[in-house]
Amino acid sequence: MDAVTPYVDEIAAQFKFSRKVKLVLDAGNGTAGPVVHRLMEKLNVETTELFFEMDGHFPNHHPDPTVVENLKDLSAAVKHAKAELGIAFDGDSDRIGAVDEHGTVIFGDMLLLIFGREILTRKPGSTFIGEVKCSQVMYDKLKELGGNPIMFKTGHSLIKAKMKQEHAELAGEMSGHMFFADRYYGYDDALYAACRLIEIVAKSGKPLSHQMADIPELVSTPELRVDCPDDKKFQVVEKVAALVRRQHEVVDVDGVRVPFEQGWGLVRASNTQPVLVMRFEAPTQALLDKYRHYLEGVVEQAKKEVGA
Repeated sequence: MDAVTPYVDEIAAQFKFSRKVKLVLDAGNGTAGPVVHRLMEKLNVETTELFFEMDGHFPNHHPDPTVVENLKDLSAAVKHAKAELGIAFDGDSDRIGAVDEHGTVIFGDMLLLIFGREILTRKPGSTFIGEVKCSQVMYDKLKELGGNPIMFKTGHSLIKAKMKQEHAELAGEMSGHMFFADRYYGYDDALYAACRLIEIVAKSGKPLSHQMADIPELVSTPELRVDCPDDKKFQVVEKVAALVRRQHEVVDVDGVRVPFEQGWGLVRASNTQPVLVMRFEAPTQALLDKYRHYLEGVVEQAKKEVGA
């Protein structure tokens, strides 16, 4: 049975871009290529295609759109083509990555903010689900705009369940999963998410960086991974929480998120790998380094005490 034709027809029918948008798409030799090619043919876009041939050896780069290294080809192609944005897909097309016209990477939490802000123009008071690795700016901005952002645990199935429970219009993760209930079916479809992003850019009349113009520039790390045995990682995180609580408040939705005076730091156990995941955000590099130094020290102490 041909599932692609009705899928392409249904999604294309939902979008009518008011002007021709110039963009670059990087399918990373994953499953998105052949389908997104057909989808874009039906829309008002001028597309440069990168690595659209499916090849499970991934000869060009690993298809993970959250790793900056994997977006280098996309960034270069966007600048070369003078495109308004670039979009990358992961291997099975349920995660999206994006760069603006300068080749600057826009991470999942900021995409969630861009999508959420548009939804609030039509559906005031909407609920949104983010996860513990997401920027504080995202939560603060959506709240400022009258939305109801909820911080929840990292994990595809956990986010989906919380979304149903809270009747959220949109949920998203740093990893690039975007779950649209607004105008869609509530699952993470990166091709659909790409169309929503192009639609926002088309409507604004300006390239993608315009969407970030009023968002405070903060310094943040990507996900940092620290090796930790599977049988010890959750104990280490519990020990980190106990040590940090002596001096700081702790958000323990998923791991340990520490709201510092001007930023935050996170330590959580990965659901799928023998690692601890850390992330930091602050207004300056000096403050970020300070928070990171403190929390990394606590992690080392916790690992020693637990014998990890």
